[in-house]
Amino acid sequence: LMPIELIDTHCHLDSESFQQDLEKLVAAAHDAGVIRMITIGTDLASSQAARGLAERFDTVLPVVGIHPNYTSKAGAGDWQEIEVLAAMADVVGIGETGLDLYWKTVPLDLQQDYFQRHLDLSRRVGKPFVVHCRDAEPEVMEMLRSDFRSGPLHGVMHSFCGTPEAAAECIAMGMYVSIAGMVTYRKNDHLREMAATIPLDRILVETDAPYLSPHPNRGKRNQPAWVRFTAECLAEVHGITLDELAAATTRNARSVFGLN
Repeated sequence: LMPIELIDTHCHLDSESFQQDLEKLVAAAHDAGVIRMITIGTDLASSQAARGLAERFDTVLPVVGIHPNYTSKAGAGDWQEIEVLAAMADVVGIGETGLDLYWKTVPLDLQQDYFQRHLDLSRRVGKPFVVHCRDAEPEVMEMLRSDFRSGPLHGVMHSFCGTPEAAAECIAMGMYVSIAGMVTYRKNDHLREMAATIPLDRILVETDAPYLSPHPNRGKRNQPAWVRFTAECLAEVHGITLDELAAATTRNARSVFGLN
């Protein structure tokens, strides 16, 4: 029997909550069949930390960028530094970027300015962008449509919880859709119904660890090994085996992030 191979396409391994036992968690992920973990920057410091973690662990890969909720805290030279990091050979993507209208702490126009910068940078360096969208689906879709006029979109909708229509449109524009642990929660039938509509050649799995732990670990600190619970749920939703779902999502992750 071949062990399954999964790729956690979105986690935050630089999180303070991992500092004590990161080695153990990376080992646990390997034991669970997680062959790669993509750790995502949210500001300049965490983007630099993501690169450091990738140097420390050969199964960890960095994505660099400034999260919409942190754009107002970005220093004067921070964006230039992100551009420098983005061009480095070991960096596999740009983000996380996007729009967040849930917290209402950052003006929309500033978030849009940075989202566009990430989209432009992604095209320049030929690496995928990673989109955070919270309570902002119409606004995010508007910017993606506008960018699509310059050609197919090379990116990922991360922890997607939106409508099947938006998912289908993102896919039609060239994107991949990543599903996180919330799809496993008992009450989230609508998320499972949406996930069932995503074609197997465009679906990804992620943890967003340390956040959003899947059932049966809801409420605990999430970790990359637990991406398997999300994969199991998606296999069920798609009516296929875990092996088939793992093979599809891993192939997709390699494809969008340009992994060997």
